[in-house]
Amino acid sequence: MPKERAFFSCNDTGNACVQEGGRNVNQVRIENGIIMFYGNRAGRVEDGCAVADPMFKGDELCRFLEGHQQIREVKWMDGMFDRLMAGGQEGAAAQALKNVRVWQLKPDVDVYMKFIGYEEMCRKFGQPDRENYQAVYDGAAQTNDLEELYMKFGNDGSTLPAGYKGHSLSMSDVLELYDSAGSNFYYVDRIGFREIGFDAPQQAQGQTMQL
Repeated sequence: MPKERAFFSCNDTGNACVQEGGRNVNQVRIENGIIMFYGNRAGRVEDGCAVADPMFKGDELCRFLEGHQQIREVKWMDGMFDRLMAGGQEGAAAQALKNVRVWQLKPDVDVYMKFIGYEEMCRKFGQPDRENYQAVYDGAAQTNDLEELYMKFGNDGSTLPAGYKGHSLSMSDVLELYDSAGSNFYYVDRIGFREIGFDAPQQAQGQTMQL
């Protein structure tokens, strides 16, 4: 028996649908807290905040998120698609992970402050000061393991994600792991990492749209 063909149409909200067997299947929808965009896990929704990967940013998805009654805020964050793909069908493991920022010293700071270990930094310049740093990456990560993050952002730079604006992770850089509960900061030392006190940013560095 021939398989019934599917064809595209649009629903009343302007979102694309596929009609299969006489029923409409929304191609842009929220399913178990996951934003589905033409079969792709584009982001997630939690407590009225939608966080989506900017690779899917376009008129159709923006209209859908802006018009959804349960969404009060929309954020675009690099790496969300990869995180959700690694997090399983429900995305529960992905939601438990913290996001990551990479802080690097600004171009105009004392050159001798750069690429040095923590003890030398403290001895010559005092504790790492956020005023001397700028965020070069803000996104979702597939892991919160510091060594794995070092491998992702360090080495020869071949694995740097889209949206990363600095050099590969090196000594004197700071990794920030954060979520709604707060932040933890880790100085990249000569060997391993040193957790430090480091003032949290005044506002999120990623792109945020208030609805």
